[in-house]
Amino acid sequence: MTRMLLVTDVQDIIKRHQAQIITSLKDPDISIRRRALDLLYGMCDVTNAKEIVEELLQYLDTAEFAMREELSLKAAILAEKFAPQLLWYVDVILQLIDKAGDFVSDDIWYRVVQFVTNNEDLQSYAATKAREYLDKPALHETMVKVSAYLLGEYGHLLARRPGCSPKELFAIINDKLPTVSASTVAILLSTYAKILMHTQPPDVGLQQQILTIFKKYESYIDVEIQQRAVEYFELSRKGPALADVLAEMPKFPERESALLKKAEDAEIDTAEQSAIKLRSQQQTSSALVVADHPPANGFAPPVNNLTLVKMPSQTVSDTQESGVSYEEAPKPPVEAPKENGTPVEVQNRDTNITEINNEIKAEPPSTSHSTSPGDLLLADLLGPLAIEGPPAVEQNPAQGLNANQSPAGDLALATLDDQSNSVQPIVNVEEKFHILCTKDSGVLYEDPYIQIGLKAEWRAHHGRLVLFLGNKNTSALTSVRALILPPSHLKMELSSVPDTIPPRAQVQVPLEVANLLASRDVAVLDFSYAFGTSLVDAKLRLPVVLNKFLQTITLTPEEFFSQWKALTVHSLKVQEVVKGVKPMPLSEMANLFMSLHLAVAPGLDNNPNNLVACTTFFSEATRAMLCLIRVETDPQDRTQLRLTVASGDQYLTC
Repeated sequence: MTRMLLVTDVQDIIKRHQAQIITSLKDPDISIRRRALDLLYGMCDVTNAKEIVEELLQYLDTAEFAMREELSLKAAILAEKFAPQLLWYVDVILQLIDKAGDFVSDDIWYRVVQFVTNNEDLQSYAATKAREYLDKPALHETMVKVSAYLLGEYGHLLARRPGCSPKELFAIINDKLPTVSASTVAILLSTYAKILMHTQPPDVGLQQQILTIFKKYESYIDVEIQQRAVEYFELSRKGPALADVLAEMPKFPERESALLKKAEDAEIDTAEQSAIKLRSQQQTSSALVVADHPPANGFAPPVNNLTLVKMPSQTVSDTQESGVSYEEAPKPPVEAPKENGTPVEVQNRDTNITEINNEIKAEPPSTSHSTSPGDLLLADLLGPLAIEGPPAVEQNPAQGLNANQSPAGDLALATLDDQSNSVQPIVNVEEKFHILCTKDSGVLYEDPYIQIGLKAEWRAHHGRLVLFLGNKNTSALTSVRALILPPSHLKMELSSVPDTIPPRAQVQVPLEVANLLASRDVAVLDFSYAFGTSLVDAKLRLPVVLNKFLQTITLTPEEFFSQWKALTVHSLKVQEVVKGVKPMPLSEMANLFMSLHLAVAPGLDNNPNNLVACTTFFSEATRAMLCLIRVETDPQDRTQLRLTVASGDQYLTC
């Protein structure tokens, strides 16, 4: 049956017998138990991963020692490849270490530390779980390593919780010191130094306890521990300057996961060996859980260098090479196939894309709220961008910024539910798009056979995206095709995509972007592939939206008001009263503005119920363009507000 998993049409049939296969893990015959484990490992995907991994964790309690190492390795790999949430992944790995510490390789706990370090949302949660495990009377040394590391780096995030003060964290970790080996002692010494650094105000008693331990280990027989003790002792006497030396660990670069290679080495079943051989011939890899990274928009230009009220020229030429260099995108934990070729420019297909966003004309303030500029401005800011709306007209830079409007193209952007695919996504594609409008990495699309991830970085009016196409199954995906349908305001170049994605492989496809001028239109990825007899076609909106080309800027009150007063032209300053707004506290609105790269300027408006923000917009046409925003709210009625937006570009303002 494990061999039969390589046949596409048989996979779903085998999954129907999952309960019986799990029961076979308790069979008296060890050969049957091994085959059941191999089969569960082979049939696991995103639809059943959580159930299978949790069953494997339960089985760890009763599994014989001969199977525990292989069982732990496979559970860790499945948790990494098919984790529905990173919090669940952290829980699984910590349970795995707790249940089978002797059989958990260093690669497994290194990997969870890497995920926690690279994902800020996980750090407080992981530190909390580590603190809970330290309360157990009997704890495996590997768990001591992981817990000490996590609490050293992120224990200060728990400082206000009961039992999590620096002194209490030190005491519970120090209780484990006499029972651990030299390699763990080295980690504990580093943890003590980090705890001391984060103790503010300084605790003289705690400092003396930690310095005594450092002094004790200065004469330790192990050279590594001796060196750490000497250095930490001297550093700890620097006081506040200690923070400059013992900074928080930076994000790890994405690297190839060592777990997959270990899995192949551990396979002893003949059927599984044949599957490994087939996959190795097709250059195997694994799906990736993409980490969030903060946006990289470069450095803000001085205020006096920004274009304020100057109108852009009437024609827009093709984007020229600006000399902006990009750092190489972090590599995923698996090696991508080498079929990626040189980038091929994708020409604008103005007649092949339906405009799904409104182009707004500058109009005088009006009390009508049907489709006023203010309504759409609010949707742009709080949407996070307005990506829904009645069909709009097209804006063609080749005909000038004031060109006549023309109808949209013939190709409508269908939602996935409307497409005649037999294979449907297993994620909310609309929700994923909205998330990626304010984040620079994540999952764009996923179905039972493929996951499309995205990672992006932005500098001024240039962007670089990497699409991660991950084949989640043991059969190849064929007839793979990716085509970018860009709106007229974007210049986009997509690298070539291989026709076939091998089993369990991931392909990286770079996409270069240049923003020509302000617009609310969205580019579309027309992606299709074949899996067995199924042909899947998905048209996905790419989160290359206006706020990606914004960069926060700080203005003094004098600078802000001088520019605010200078923007008096009707088309450069739009004001609307918007009703029917979802009530939102000002603090929440300020956080939303920051996620959109709009810098909230507290104190500029004397009314505490108002919000003032400023940002810089980058495009080929306008270069750096200052944009000013004011939101006036009524504390008696949070369902309405007055929104004013001003900039030197009428298309950016509207």
